[in-house]
Amino acid sequence: MGTIYLGAIASLGAGLATAVGALPIIFTANLDKKWQGILLGLGGGVMLAATAFSLIVPGKEAAVDLGYTEAGSALIVSIGMILGASLLWLMHDYFPHEHFNKGAEGKITENFQRIWLFIIAITIHNFPEGLAVGVGFGDGSVSHGLPLAIGIGLQNMPEGLIVALALRELEYSVKYALGISLLTGLVDPVGGIVGASIVNFGQVFLPWGMAIAAGSMLFVIVDEIIPEIDRESKAQEGTLGIMAGFVTMMFLDIALG
Repeated sequence: MGTIYLGAIASLGAGLATAVGALPIIFTANLDKKWQGILLGLGGGVMLAATAFSLIVPGKEAAVDLGYTEAGSALIVSIGMILGASLLWLMHDYFPHEHFNKGAEGKITENFQRIWLFIIAITIHNFPEGLAVGVGFGDGSVSHGLPLAIGIGLQNMPEGLIVALALRELEYSVKYALGISLLTGLVDPVGGIVGASIVNFGQVFLPWGMAIAAGSMLFVIVDEIIPEIDRESKAQEGTLGIMAGFVTMMFLDIALG
């Protein structure tokens, strides 16, 4: 049970960073669009580097350690990533949700309150992050999971601020916006427990778990974060943020791993 415990605690810490990042709305209800672009890019860059260095590469190495050939290991990671992306794709199609700039997706009913559409959207976004952290601790190694937990926590802070600012623009109170940010951050430990539990059944599931988490996170980056940056004409600022986030997460993974 130590693996599940580590995954749950680490993903909880990463999730709580969402509420911490939202705290500046106590003092301001606005943030320059350029800074929003940088923050969105920062989160995307962290997730992109985490996908590559903390999930895909360790997942391939875990498969090799289990006795698979290099080609076989690459095939496992590839199939797992497709499964992870497909899971997120299905969630996007069948769970009603709405992005702050992208608009509504999924099967929307008329009596469904708009705030719940936003909450579901953030939940779909955050679950793969928690899953990744939980799987990262799947082999009981802190060196694999810690960079992921720190990186996802850093990514959650600007995300929490942008979510809270968007809620304030919809005329929700500061208290309500902070509460929703905290609530959505608590999705991470749910994903963390699921990820750690799956791998806890046996190390044979470790490369699969890492690949599925990688595919899920890559889907979020391509389907949500990059379009949000482009839609608001913040591409240049977003690119700077992505570079900064990618380098930061890469440094964490190499230095701590």
